[in-house]
Amino acid sequence: MNLDVQAAAGEPAIDDELSRRESHALAMGGPDKIRRRAEAGLLNARERVDRLIDPGSFREIGLLGVSSAVEADRHKTPADGKVTGYARMGGRRIAVVSNDFTVKGASSSMTNMRKIGHVKRVATERGMPIVWFGESSGARMPDNMGARGMGTMLGNDPTQYIRDRKTPWASAVLGQCFGSSAWYACLSDFTVMRKGAVLAVASHGLASLAIGQTVEPEDLGGWKLHSEKTGLIDRVVESDEEAVEEIRTFLSYLPAHCNEAPPCMEPPDERSDALRAARERITRLVPESRRQGYDVRKVIEALADPDSYFELKPRFGRVASTGLARMGGRPVGFVANNPMFKAGALDVDACEKITRFLVMCDSFNIPIVLLVDTPGFVIGIEGERRKAPGKIMNFMSALQLCTVPKLSIILRKSYGQAYLNMGGGRNSDEVAAWPSAEVSFMDPAYSVDVVTWGRDVGEAERERLRQQMEQDSGVFGLAEINAVQSVIRPENTRDYLLDMLEIHTARLSKGIGQHRMATWPTTF
Repeated sequence: MNLDVQAAAGEPAIDDELSRRESHALAMGGPDKIRRRAEAGLLNARERVDRLIDPGSFREIGLLGVSSAVEADRHKTPADGKVTGYARMGGRRIAVVSNDFTVKGASSSMTNMRKIGHVKRVATERGMPIVWFGESSGARMPDNMGARGMGTMLGNDPTQYIRDRKTPWASAVLGQCFGSSAWYACLSDFTVMRKGAVLAVASHGLASLAIGQTVEPEDLGGWKLHSEKTGLIDRVVESDEEAVEEIRTFLSYLPAHCNEAPPCMEPPDERSDALRAARERITRLVPESRRQGYDVRKVIEALADPDSYFELKPRFGRVASTGLARMGGRPVGFVANNPMFKAGALDVDACEKITRFLVMCDSFNIPIVLLVDTPGFVIGIEGERRKAPGKIMNFMSALQLCTVPKLSIILRKSYGQAYLNMGGGRNSDEVAAWPSAEVSFMDPAYSVDVVTWGRDVGEAERERLRQQMEQDSGVFGLAEINAVQSVIRPENTRDYLLDMLEIHTARLSKGIGQHRMATWPTTF
């Protein structure tokens, strides 16, 4: 059979027809809409993909897809508003979904959801990270209206919103993100948001109609709400270009899929001036007085490879710092109390933030380092109203379910249940402490108030009790019963961690965890 045969006389050649359809799809919503986006400083859907991937590596899937519900829309829906396909990023295979807002607001339809479903299924089965560029107006009208519309569009793919963390997902919220683009942002392991974008269930216009009062987009789902209050996003940027770079950085710490170890880089020279200075600097970063605050992120930066700390959710749950870094070229996850805020006492937001981070690290074989300096959990009416006991136990369960190496270092103080949540006892593979560390059920100063409650005790007796309790809280008592395996000097902490990471990662599984939390909800 001759596949090169021309079409019947009077009809365009098959090849010409293919070229026409390809050109139509690649033109997106037309030159006027593309120009207006450029004038507003926004990249279009295809430019976003091009910025992300290795040049010339994009293999588009579903280019010729169009609306199938309304005949009159066929010629108005190039690629049906969503650009999908496979590419390489830094030499690694990835899958990409980029919403084209110039085509019916990138609204969800039968065809484009099939495109997404196909790429998502292939990426999951073949072990490729997925990148989502979010900007969509929600479900397409009138396609989804009525019983037939709902029955045709929704619920036909029972795996549509299952997140089993076989491969990493990274999302960028780059405009109005309603419906599916909001769902996939919330399901992702990493979400970056451009200032001016909106992430919400539905538009502010629809919300205003629903509640009978004006709703502003920023109040409904702006970057401040999601970076500081909900914790649904991990980083905030000023431009599309910055968002692309954030995604590239995040994925550089993660493996392509759950059954391989994270990618290592060339380790820095341990004898370099930068690392020698960091070892010396760390001795001055943590004040002796447990009541004096400091920024634990400076400690992390002194321990990690230079310029490698990539903090996640820095504006949310600020009493803790979580992020990815490298040590000796190897990706690690840091969880640290930050005494700069609330003395490092863990609140509900911090519990949620840490739990989510532990789940992500364990799912993708990233060892965890816990830096401990906390007086315990924030208690009071507000915390109880926000289900603090449940959040604390979610955190505890996640830590105990982790099968990647966990290394805990007590920098200064660790009291009460937080001692266990931050890796104390047998909740880490190794527990070490600095010589000045204190461990107790509660701060000795408050312990005196508890044991003398209702009694007439003089100041001399109170001071005697306080000094005794402080002495009993010292780390050497903990070391004597091997509840900490090592007492280390601050300047030796990096060397200790490098050794322990090598010891605990060189296992029979070759650094691959058991992924007990692969299906843990991404938000809870």
